[in-house]
Amino acid sequence: MAPAMDMRRGGLPVQVTGFVGRTAELAMVARLLGEARLVTLVGPGGVGKTRIALQSAGAVRDRFADGVCLVELSALSDPALLAHTVAGTLGLPEQDSRPALEHLVECLAGRQVLLVLDTCEHLVEACAMLAELLLREAPAVTILATTRQPLDVAGEHTLLISPLPVSELGAGDDAVALFAQRAAAVVPGFTVGEANHASVAALCRRLDGIPLAIELATVRLRAIPLEGLLNRLEDRFSLLTARRSSLPRHQTLRTTITWSHDLCDPDERLLWARLSVFSGPFDLAAVEAVCSDGKLPADRIVEHLVGLVDKSVLLRQEGRQDRYRLLDTLREFGTEQLEALGQDEQVRRRHLEYYREMARAFNARAFSGEQLSLFQALDQERPNLRSALEHALAVPGEERRALAFAVSLWPYWLCGARLAEGRHWLERALSLVPEAVPERAEGLGHLGFFALQQGAQHVALPWIEESLEIANELDDEGLRAHAIQHLAVHRLLSGRADEGFPLFDDACARLTALGDRQGLAIALMEKGALHALSGDGVTAIQVTGQALELVGEGSGECWLQGYVLFLRGLARWTLGDLAGSVREARLAVRMKYALGDHLAVADCLELLAWQAADQERMVRACWLLGAAERVWRQFAAPLAGAPLLLRHHDRAIEEVSKSLGPERYAAIFRQGGSIPLGDAVHLAEQDIDAIPVQAPRRAAMELLSPREREVAGLVEEGLTNREIAERLVISKRTADAHIEHILAKLGVSSRVEIAELVASGSA
Repeated sequence: MAPAMDMRRGGLPVQVTGFVGRTAELAMVARLLGEARLVTLVGPGGVGKTRIALQSAGAVRDRFADGVCLVELSALSDPALLAHTVAGTLGLPEQDSRPALEHLVECLAGRQVLLVLDTCEHLVEACAMLAELLLREAPAVTILATTRQPLDVAGEHTLLISPLPVSELGAGDDAVALFAQRAAAVVPGFTVGEANHASVAALCRRLDGIPLAIELATVRLRAIPLEGLLNRLEDRFSLLTARRSSLPRHQTLRTTITWSHDLCDPDERLLWARLSVFSGPFDLAAVEAVCSDGKLPADRIVEHLVGLVDKSVLLRQEGRQDRYRLLDTLREFGTEQLEALGQDEQVRRRHLEYYREMARAFNARAFSGEQLSLFQALDQERPNLRSALEHALAVPGEERRALAFAVSLWPYWLCGARLAEGRHWLERALSLVPEAVPERAEGLGHLGFFALQQGAQHVALPWIEESLEIANELDDEGLRAHAIQHLAVHRLLSGRADEGFPLFDDACARLTALGDRQGLAIALMEKGALHALSGDGVTAIQVTGQALELVGEGSGECWLQGYVLFLRGLARWTLGDLAGSVREARLAVRMKYALGDHLAVADCLELLAWQAADQERMVRACWLLGAAERVWRQFAAPLAGAPLLLRHHDRAIEEVSKSLGPERYAAIFRQGGSIPLGDAVHLAEQDIDAIPVQAPRRAAMELLSPREREVAGLVEEGLTNREIAERLVISKRTADAHIEHILAKLGVSSRVEIAELVASGSA
């Protein structure tokens, strides 16, 4: 059975503007996707490769039983994280101890998926290696890539995406049609007719039919009439013709961006350049901290930010009015401007310090009641965290500060189950600091703990032992306590309980003396696990209760409480308290899924299955076992490899299979493994016996925003889009966009189906 994937993370985005032309290219891509398993769209920046790929993927998605997954690579700078990024987009957990690439290939081996790798040119070697492996090891996977440079892999079929053609007169040209459509959106009532057709055609021709250039040009119609627009562009082209040195189409796009840049005022240009240090989306607070100084005061930032949005240099993130992003081409241009200004290092330094402080702030509150909201806020900055870490590791003479930065992120990687990525950055940072210093001791401890969580005890032990050696050498009691705690966890997961108990007692005594409540709470949870896995349920409940008191039961903290509740549920189950066990297991699975801790979610589903079997609800037990097994297949050590838990697992399978019969057992087990993990969690919480046919669609309703739910309700009432717009005091265009988003998220094709789902109570 193939490992679990949550394809909703990599779903195709809803397009908010119409698609124009490209009939021949779309037909060719569709044909190639039926004949080849690696199709690469090649062309210059801004030519429309991504849009063609998305349009093509949407058209052929029914050919792929396991769906289409879009992996956007523009914000990724480290090739070593390519496999992590693809796995994350597929919804695969990162807790496996094997190399990420090996894990990813295994996960896709039995899948019929169209993988869209968008913007590969800066990671061409890594993308080529991934494509080559998938072509060889995952026979049902097809790859559609966009890049400025072919991957040069055996079996690759490349398709050159050229600019939109523009004839001398422009009659019926797609470039003119694109200009007309986009211009009408900027200037209501704008049309291309006999009076202005020649000017529009000339402008599109001068822009070489490059879609991005055309779209940037139409925005200027807000302030400049068409003839003035054409004249300005003509002058600029004439100026640059003599010193054009790169490929003509690339230079033409550069010319368009330069011209757009010149239309900004000096402060907007400076802000544009400084914004180029961000990877992926960012918010106003980050811009004010990173981009402001005496030349660009913080209290003027929002004014210039709005100016860049109005000029379509800066885009608002879809669904978020408070987050922004630069198109990659415009970011690259801004980077060149920043370097030319000689400000690159100082702005990148401010970027690094901003995200270093954000990491420190999360670290300080990581196990508080604010955990989930703080984690989600930090998680949306993941591309910028990576960029900041990359810069920190490259600053000469600041290797220890770089390591301290990486170490400060340990609770972020832990809470979000990003253990593989955490190990990646910690190992890189530790390689720069070989000396026996506190930062190295702490980094080694977290590195070892992550490996233990992944079931790699043999790998973890040397790191933990070195951490303890440094702590002893420095005579640092805090480092010593945590190193002993990690050693105790190693004994716990290695089946050496007799050695684990005295180590936990030692660690807890030291943490108590230090007043380290957070560390003590985690250690008590781990000690409770050792009691539970040793069959001592009474003591396990007592010790984990102490951990709950320290963290504050019901505080909103999820990672530690989730594990405590799972362990208490396990202990109560072994003691015969079935009702109490079920109650705590349901609470635990909800908390763990909220953080994306899939390994712990599988623990909880497994326990819920054992409980169902005891209640003789064999159908429920069967699909729960199937859902858990699909996650277990991604890890070297299911159920932490604990002998007691494995015995319970085997007994449950034997009982359920015997009750249902081999054929029915196999069918229901497969059904449990076939639904998204989020649906399994939802059904487990709702105490459902059999998986409803419409379960995935009902779960999809939860993806709607509050406004989209409101719009869906009005659809159910029978209102038209215009009537919805009037009721909600929004534009009809906005109402249209809401309906498109709802249809896409629910996976339905009509308003009738939306109404049926709302009427059924799913909304």
